[in-house]
Amino acid sequence: MTEQLRLMAVHAHPDDESSKGAATMAKYVSEGVDVLVATCTGGERGSILNPKLQGDPYIEEHIHEVRAKEMAEARDILGVQQEWLGFVDSGLPEGDPLPPLPEGCFALQDVDEAAGALVKLIREFRPHVITTYDENGGYPHPDHIMTHKISMVAFEAAGDPERYPEAGEPWQPLKLYYNQGFNRPRTQALHEALLERGMESPYGEWLERWHTMGRERTLTTYVPCGDFFEIRDKALIAHATQIDPDGGWFRVPLDLQREVWPTEEYELAKSLVDTSLPEDDLFAGIRNN
Repeated sequence: MTEQLRLMAVHAHPDDESSKGAATMAKYVSEGVDVLVATCTGGERGSILNPKLQGDPYIEEHIHEVRAKEMAEARDILGVQQEWLGFVDSGLPEGDPLPPLPEGCFALQDVDEAAGALVKLIREFRPHVITTYDENGGYPHPDHIMTHKISMVAFEAAGDPERYPEAGEPWQPLKLYYNQGFNRPRTQALHEALLERGMESPYGEWLERWHTMGRERTLTTYVPCGDFFEIRDKALIAHATQIDPDGGWFRVPLDLQREVWPTEEYELAKSLVDTSLPEDDLFAGIRNN
């Protein structure tokens, strides 16, 4: 393929792009691939998770603007383009029974109608590859599950001229992947490597609870991107309201990560090109066609 390669990453909230596949995106940007992040919601209902910023009245009152500014900084760090789909954050319901979701939020939209915004963006950007979440959302946040739903509809519909005719000229992406960077083999390998070196592991409790989290997935694609872990972490820290820089995300030294597990992982969900598994490239089967 002599055409410019293009990758679209569909995410639920600002910060998801930096915690899921960020090093992969930075790697492809360095290779000249056009990368676009589609952010479904503004993260308006996200909790302030950084203890240093909790209780700040300005942040609490202007969380939407604050998170948009954080997204702009992370976008620049990663070197990607980014577009908002314009939906309203659903929040993460808590309690037993769970409370109803807020009226008008992303997760309560009609799936086919909501997918139209993503179809329009796909037809404008014309990606060869799309990454998104699996049917469980990676974890069962209602916005992550809705992101999966609209991604599946949009992947199938974007190339069909009879669907969403108002959304522009048809374009058919060739491959769709689920982000699976938080997986048991990686977590186990890093956990054991830390313990072998006499270091504390943040993963012990996760591994004990793994069987209750429904996270066993098929990993098909391992993208080598260890050289871009610093960029990933810098982008994540840019989402200051969401990430504690002294928290568990950053307790594994980067040199150890690069030695033990220097890849980010994906599950190939749909492919319209021939490819051999396992892969080490999201564009496998596309580059040489």
